[in-house]
Formats: sequence, structure tokens, C-alpha cells
Amino acid sequence: MDRYVENGIRAARRLVVAVIGATVLLCGLALLVLPGPAFVVIPIGLGILAIEFEWARRWLRRARRLYATSSKPPAPDPDESHRGVSAPNRDRDPSA
Repeated sequence: MDRYVENGIRAARRLVVAVIGATVLLCGLALLVLPGPAFVVIPIGLGILAIEFEWARRWLRRARRLYATSSKPPAPDPDESHRGVSAPNRDRDPSA
């Protein structure tokens, strides 16, 4: 009998995590086209879902790797020889 209760509690927890995580994830996806912080809300939804689901853990790991590679500053261009030299202001009237 205890096993049935334990399985029921586990299933209820899984269901609650799925509903809350899916709701947050769908709100994040909606924020891709609506004004709001979609790139903050989507990982939060995946994090909630990752508590119970392996596929969400994989997606979250992949998102972390994409963020880590995209957040690196760009390497300086070695061909950039005019660093620190400003271009002439062509909008100004030369006769003035």
C-alpha cells in the first residue's frame, strides 16, 4: 500500500512541475513576439521542467552552451590599423 501512495505522490509532483514549467515556458515563448524578457523567462521554464524531465535538462544544457559561446567578446581585428584615429567629419562645411 505504501508503494501506491509513494507512486501517487511522485506522479502528482511530476504533474505539478509539468504544468508550472510548461506555463512559464509558454509565457516565455509568447514573449518572443510580445514585449518582455523572453530570454530570461524561457530558461526559467526549462529549469522548472528540468527538475523532473531529462529532455528539459538537455535543452537547458544546450541553451547554456549557446549562451556561453555567444557571450564571449569578439576577438580584435588584427588588420585594424587605424585604431584610435577618428575619421574626418564629412558633414561639416569645409568653407566655414
